[in-house]
Amino acid sequence: MAKFLTIGYGDQAGYDRTAAELRDRAHAHDARLREAGAESGIAGAPVQVRNHDATGVVVEKGPFMSAALPVAGFALIEAASIDEAIEAVSATPCAIAHGIVEVWPLHE
Repeated sequence: MAKFLTIGYGDQAGYDRTAAELRDRAHAHDARLREAGAESGIAGAPVQVRNHDATGVVVEKGPFMSAALPVAGFALIEAASIDEAIEAVSATPCAIAHGIVEVWPLHE
């Protein structure tokens, strides 16, 4: 099985305008993914780490990436193919509640 990193983007406004029944189903779907071995979590406040040319570590608060929606969470999932990974995340809260989920294949 291949591994995929997923990044979920979404905001409270999109979540709030999604029907509660759909949100509940999406959260139940997330719970099934975790039961099947996916590791997932809600994103906390990020920091940037640099150590250019190994001359010293510099840490800055805040994200390096920028997007129209904030990063809401991450997951590490296993799937037989990217199509299977896409299918797995298509019913998650970020995908359902007016957000976006990126799927990144991890190469060994």
